[in-house]
Amino acid sequence: MSGIFRSLSSYNYRIYICGTFLSNIGTWLQRTAQDWLVLTELTHHNATAVGLMMACQFGPILFLFPLTGFTADYFDRRRFLMVTQAIMAVLSLLLGLLTVTGLIELWHVYIFSFLFGCVTAFDAPARHTFVVELVGEKHLANAVGLNSTSFNAARMIGPAVAGVLIIATSTGVAFLINSASFVAILCSLAFLRTAELHPRTRVKRTQSRLIDGFGYAWKRPDLKLIIVTLFLIGGFVMNFPIFISTMTVSVFHADATLYGLLSSMMALGTIIGALLAARRERPGIPLLLTGSISLGLVALLASIAPNYWMFGIVLPFIGVSALTFMNSSNSLMQLMTEPTMRGRVMALRIAVARGSTLIGAPIVGWVADRFGPRWALGVGAIAGFVTSIIILFYLTKYRGLKLCFGSGRFGISYHIDPELPFAPDKKNSESSPGFS
Repeated sequence: MSGIFRSLSSYNYRIYICGTFLSNIGTWLQRTAQDWLVLTELTHHNATAVGLMMACQFGPILFLFPLTGFTADYFDRRRFLMVTQAIMAVLSLLLGLLTVTGLIELWHVYIFSFLFGCVTAFDAPARHTFVVELVGEKHLANAVGLNSTSFNAARMIGPAVAGVLIIATSTGVAFLINSASFVAILCSLAFLRTAELHPRTRVKRTQSRLIDGFGYAWKRPDLKLIIVTLFLIGGFVMNFPIFISTMTVSVFHADATLYGLLSSMMALGTIIGALLAARRERPGIPLLLTGSISLGLVALLASIAPNYWMFGIVLPFIGVSALTFMNSSNSLMQLMTEPTMRGRVMALRIAVARGSTLIGAPIVGWVADRFGPRWALGVGAIAGFVTSIIILFYLTKYRGLKLCFGSGRFGISYHIDPELPFAPDKKNSESSPGFS
């Protein structure tokens, strides 16, 4: 099998992605219902509370990454994922029971968000690096793109269903359905053919320290670039629950059904972005520039959208831009990193991308409360443009960036710096015209 879906030629990958797709639908049910619960049922349209909830959920990822990265490199990832997924199923069940019985309070949501964040901090590095064991390095970029396609296809379905469920029943029902959805991923992990998994080098306790991933990445200009730009994008641009929910209720005065529809409209764009990522054989750093520039532009357009439907039209473009940046950074960091360091470096990536929410989400939420949701989106646009400037500086300093004109369009050319310890696009030509 070739083309966009070439990773599906692997039996193990087919089983795994089916299980994750069903589980991801439940995840988006819960995320949408949880945002709505905090914004409209437990507070009076308080965006700061939503930001604090996101900080509770993503903060542990930032603080635990040395330990979580080591566990991803040290333990059997399949078995480890079965444990983390089972724990999250139990947490969803307990949150759902509290909500449907009417006992839920805001501090409960904060505590459960924190607990989910702790478990996710261990789950995410193992889940991201487990893809290599399923398909091997040859199809890694493709599998990352297909994983993202699955996740964002669920993102298109889950919020829309959540909006209907909230109106028809309650937010608690969405949490209970999410708990049940974990059965799908647990079964898929159990049914994998372990003999067909691609072998990996397991790290011994005596070979490495927990913090080695940070030191390894910080000595590399290419990896350091991704870490810094991920902090800006993750902290100030990827706050979609705040942007969409506050624009829905405070600017357009819409209900839960229309909120779910907006979330699904943005998910449509993320699916397109994920499929484009799956199509590429090997991403490059200029692709990060494409994503950051377009994110800044579309966030700016969204901030001035005059009505609900114009805002909804812009959201798919935000999704494409966000997935272009995030998927490229994911594949690049894995391909740039030595296999024995991959778990710890990916834990660092996840810690920065999600943990930066601990800083960014409360700030963006405060801006939305103090100055309005449109200004919060403006903060995201500024972060996108600042990220673009940083990438341009890197390309100029390390890759000899030059503007060029050919085939009727402007683009860029750059070379590979021979002093870089590893460059994933060395197999390509020394010049890469265009922004892709």
